[in-house]
Amino acid sequence: MVATDALFLIVGQTSATLLGRYYYSQGGSSNWLSAFLQTAGFPILFFGLFFFPSKSSSGETPIGKVAMIYVVLGLIMTADNIMYSHGLMYLPVSTYSLICASQLAFNVIFSYVLNCQKLTGLIMNSVVLLTLSASLLGVNHESYGYTGVSRGKYLLGFLLTLGASGTYSLILSLMQLTFENVVKKQTFSAVLNMQIYTAFVATFASLIGLFASGEWKDLKGEMDTFQSGQFSYLMTLVWTSVSWQVASVGMVGLIFEVSSLFSNVISIFALPIVPLFGVMVFHDKMNGVKIIAMLISIWGFNSYVYQHYLDNKKARSA
Repeated sequence: MVATDALFLIVGQTSATLLGRYYYSQGGSSNWLSAFLQTAGFPILFFGLFFFPSKSSSGETPIGKVAMIYVVLGLIMTADNIMYSHGLMYLPVSTYSLICASQLAFNVIFSYVLNCQKLTGLIMNSVVLLTLSASLLGVNHESYGYTGVSRGKYLLGFLLTLGASGTYSLILSLMQLTFENVVKKQTFSAVLNMQIYTAFVATFASLIGLFASGEWKDLKGEMDTFQSGQFSYLMTLVWTSVSWQVASVGMVGLIFEVSSLFSNVISIFALPIVPLFGVMVFHDKMNGVKIIAMLISIWGFNSYVYQHYLDNKKARSA
């Protein structure tokens, strides 16, 4: 199950990020629509509940308490999605994905405070390296010309993506806290319920933002002027939405099966994949700074993996 969830997260995250950048590169411009797509595919998860139905158990958590948690998480998720959407609009996909490496550093902090995660020298080494990787990209001036935006918007995209990474890490830790202390169900249906109802709240909030901002008025013209055609526009929206749900199920499943930190590490593991596709598909510039940042990110990831190996070795010998 862990391997399956990891595959879902890697494939879904990579596909969704590339499709999201494709939307902007072909003429899309609605940030609220982009945020909406990150959760709007949740109805497909009801098919999962059909195969993994909820089982009643003693000591059920009060519905009101669970509903309040879903609403709060959904609203935080909405804010996170809109920050990610702005970041992806202003940054090349390779730069965007590498900045997201900082989410592991944030997650270590939240896991320590909220989930009592043990911190070791190797984990802290991972935090420092991944933070350094993101910082290198923040001062990478060579990326401005590609996106066609000003230096100010580039830096805004950098800060919003960094803020979204921190918010995403908070969501992961809060989900783990909810599974451990509130839901307390060892079933896959609990994973699906968490994703479905938080996504429902986030989708509804994004829909309100779409209409309140007036961006909905431009969607028809956006579809008509989409460079690769109307059908491509619709397929981009549909598959972006589906990809985000695949990634989200994998993410929530790993939180449920292991921990929020482990889920985030697997997410970072996909990091080198997205920039390489960004170079091949969108012709992003893979300059020296990005290569160094990527290598530092991989080094940071390996530090965590080695710590995990040491923990397993110690547990087996005990």
